[in-house]
Amino acid sequence: MKPADTLVLVSHPLCPYVQRAAISLAEKGVPFERIDIDLADKPDWFKAISPLGKVPLLRVRQNGDETTIFESAVILEFLEETQANPLHPADPYARARHRAWIEYGSAILNTIGRFYSAPSEAGFLAEASALSAMFDRVEAELPGGAGRSGPWFAGSRFSLVDAVYGPVFRYLDAFDRIGDFGILDGKPLVQAWRSASSDRPSIRQAVAPDYPQRLHAFLQAKGSFLSSLIRQGDPAIELRQAQPA
Repeated sequence: MKPADTLVLVSHPLCPYVQRAAISLAEKGVPFERIDIDLADKPDWFKAISPLGKVPLLRVRQNGDETTIFESAVILEFLEETQANPLHPADPYARARHRAWIEYGSAILNTIGRFYSAPSEAGFLAEASALSAMFDRVEAELPGGAGRSGPWFAGSRFSLVDAVYGPVFRYLDAFDRIGDFGILDGKPLVQAWRSASSDRPSIRQAVAPDYPQRLHAFLQAKGSFLSSLIRQGDPAIELRQAQPA
């Protein structure tokens, strides 16, 4: 892309799929503008350019014309094709493997959504078990032992797979503040990957400073079993319950 081109990332403060694009742009050193919208009250201009009514969107302005790209996977591939500092491996076999594990990351996000939305304890525990099993597969895929050259999915080189799993690990950070659900128990390689992700500037800066508070409020308002655990653990609620009527 030419220097005069501008990129606008249309976003929602909590969307993990937006975070993928923001991480990729940061890793590539590409300047962009970010605009948050309220998905509960979508502006008309957004509805006009978003066929699926979802974020992220990437608005690419070039020589007076604008193209809108939707779906996070497509945005990531577009950035790979148009920007320097590739995050995909050059080898086509390795690249296909990475793309497959990116899809697996999306499947994990779907399970996370079911986990925090489960209305009953039984459903909640079932989704926690499903999440743990999914991360067992990830643990088995990561190279271990003396041959491991770094903390990332491909070892020492940060890739798009890492950009995709950064927001996944951010959810686990939120869950850990509520309780110990054992999702990553017995998975030292995934735990090391998660730790490295939390220290990566592009991943940390893909959300606003108030993201933990926003996500906590979102989870509390879901009316799910996890919401009830949050209410039970809220010191302010405990204090109100302890006070005499």
